[in-house]
Amino acid sequence: MLFLCFFDIIQNRLIQEKEITISNNLSRTKLNGDIRYPEVRVIGTNGEQLGIMSSREAQLLAREQGVDLVEIAANANPPVVKIIDWGKYQYQKMKEEAKNRKKAREKQSELKQMKIGLKISDNDLNIKIRKIRGFLEDGDRVKIMIIFRGREMAHKEIGQELLDRILNELGDEIVVEGKAQFNGRNLAVGIRKK
Repeated sequence: MLFLCFFDIIQNRLIQEKEITISNNLSRTKLNGDIRYPEVRVIGTNGEQLGIMSSREAQLLAREQGVDLVEIAANANPPVVKIIDWGKYQYQKMKEEAKNRKKAREKQSELKQMKIGLKISDNDLNIKIRKIRGFLEDGDRVKIMIIFRGREMAHKEIGQELLDRILNELGDEIVVEGKAQFNGRNLAVGIRKK
């Protein structure tokens, strides 16, 4: 008998610590026992309106269903609470935030790289220039890299001529960011749309 009482005390303490830990991890969102208003508007698990009741009644209703009572709108009159599974709610919230961050990143311009060898044919060069134009139209910056292999390093002027030819093909629609620089076995320059 004594063991069962001791077990109940430990179990209740763990539940209380869990609620305290969950409520401390969240800034501003109240859960279960933290919600202490005379009246609250309660929304059910499926989004249905359960009406206006006391905080205590709403907490008992949430406990009966085995889920949590979460404050949704504290500034409303009366405050709005929802009976939901807290873990599931947090997961959905996290996914939505990640989706918003992804959209924000997509709006920023990216730096695309176009690598071109010295022995490229005219048709292949025209395709690369068309791709560069596409990147620029999308609002991205492009880093053009002329790659030197083997003994081609002895003829750096050929790489510079190829780069000048590409920039002339792109014409007045671009802005060259800085001067073309050698970086190891590559000649690179950044461009963006005007």
